[in-house]
Amino acid sequence: MAGLSTASINAVHTPVLVNELIEVLGPKEEGKLMIDATLGEGGHSMHFLSGFPGLRIIGIDADPEIQKIAKQRLREFGDRINYYSGWSHDFFSEYALKERPGIILIDLGVSLFHYEKSGRGFSFRRDEELDMRIDNQGQSARDLISGLSEKDLADLIFYNSDERFSRRIAREIVKARSTEPILSSKTLSLIVERAVPSAYRRGPVHPATKTFQALRIAVNGELSRLEELLENALRVLDRGGRMGVISFHSLEDRIVKNFFRKKSKDCICPPQTPICRCKGQRVVNILTKKGIRAGLDEVKTNPPSRSACLRIIEKLIDEE
Repeated sequence: MAGLSTASINAVHTPVLVNELIEVLGPKEEGKLMIDATLGEGGHSMHFLSGFPGLRIIGIDADPEIQKIAKQRLREFGDRINYYSGWSHDFFSEYALKERPGIILIDLGVSLFHYEKSGRGFSFRRDEELDMRIDNQGQSARDLISGLSEKDLADLIFYNSDERFSRRIAREIVKARSTEPILSSKTLSLIVERAVPSAYRRGPVHPATKTFQALRIAVNGELSRLEELLENALRVLDRGGRMGVISFHSLEDRIVKNFFRKKSKDCICPPQTPICRCKGQRVVNILTKKGIRAGLDEVKTNPPSRSACLRIIEKLIDEE
């Protein structure tokens, strides 16, 4: 593939399930438009642009800093790729181009860039300002930690991560903040470690993992905006086009799976309705019944891929 030798400039994130995506989402004819709804450092787009010379892409990202890296990385492809700075659900809701995309890719994972280079407190392994905002707008993780009640904080941690010790963690956070503000990721990590049982601290996963995930999800509205993103993207997708979504935890995957299932039903009448009255038609075909997972070789070379689950649909009709 042309261009791969120079495309690693400043990139720290390795895209997942590349071969599987290209096999199922790769265009079958020249001149297709693809939308990479979560561009990141441009890893997936780089592979698609290199492998399909007639393909054009619109790359979307809410973080202007990471988009700068993608622009540098993909500059050799010239006007075959254009950029949108903002959230992808907004892009699709405002979509006004005459040409509808035949391919949409939505990778819901957070780029390694944010953990390693953003300096915004995404990682419990670093001592950084507790921010976690991808677009630098709205409330930060620090704001949530300092402003929520103990109950609301516990609920946030539990519902966004299934953290079984959410009550204990919230109690310890409230206790700590009564003495001094919690301003850094390292400070929060130590508080969480102190809150959980010793056996949990010695487990294979860092005890602060789920708490940091829960805060990141809340700060960036990852779950609250997901169904809107899926709905708007499917509306824009051309008939016969394909959409792939990569999720990285069960909360995301459940929303994606249920959305695709709903759109693949011929009838959406309530179960108690004796005769179908909705006159519904199936909107999509599901091409990945159980979701596609990374193979052992990929997991070995790119450990974050072990959590990735890819689901793909093909659009049949436009909804009225």
